[in-house]
Amino acid sequence: MAYQVRRYDHGSRVPGWDRAVDLAKDPAEVPDPATTPVPAELRAEIEAAMAKYPDFRSATLPALAAAQRYHGWLSPEALRQVACVMRLTPANMAGVASFYDMFDLEPAGRHRVYVCTNISCSLRGADELCHAIEQATADEPDIQVRHFECLGACDIAPMASVDGVYVGPIELSEVDELVDDIRNERPPLPRKQLKTRPSADTLPLDPERATPAPPTSYGDAEGSA
Repeated sequence: MAYQVRRYDHGSRVPGWDRAVDLAKDPAEVPDPATTPVPAELRAEIEAAMAKYPDFRSATLPALAAAQRYHGWLSPEALRQVACVMRLTPANMAGVASFYDMFDLEPAGRHRVYVCTNISCSLRGADELCHAIEQATADEPDIQVRHFECLGACDIAPMASVDGVYVGPIELSEVDELVDDIRNERPPLPRKQLKTRPSADTLPLDPERATPAPPTSYGDAEGSA
């Protein structure tokens, strides 16, 4: 029987999606810089991101990502810090962060393993692969494993993103090696990393220009116009 993707109550894969809004709470306010200390390194990274956009609110995603890298997850205090620097409300930050799977609103392992389980990867055994990785990391609190809807790398299915590094295709027999690499802070399966794959260009090089030579013809004589 094929392994079933774990879902939360009511069918969703996203925890907390059905939590009711507390209508009795006071309206959120922009945090006061005088009472909201923000680490200087984090503040500098957020302000640098804000400076890149005509509308500073466009920096919300990189600002949240910076806070997650700094704190390990987006705690209520981390959200307040981002909101303080950006002069927005924590509710604004929480609304954005809760929409994206790659933000953690609860404590999670420092190493993030996202296993693509969309159609191309699923047909090549991604559900079984994810289950095997989950079992191999069951006693590793520093490693979090998630199903991910699509990582856009169908040509190396089944694949996973390991701390942002695309790896694939991953065989079930390679799971123990992959987990051992992560556990020991080594590059995950270097021979399988997308960034180390050679170019697919097969055209011969023009020695004078050091660029691929153009084709000498565009079809046979009978088919040419």
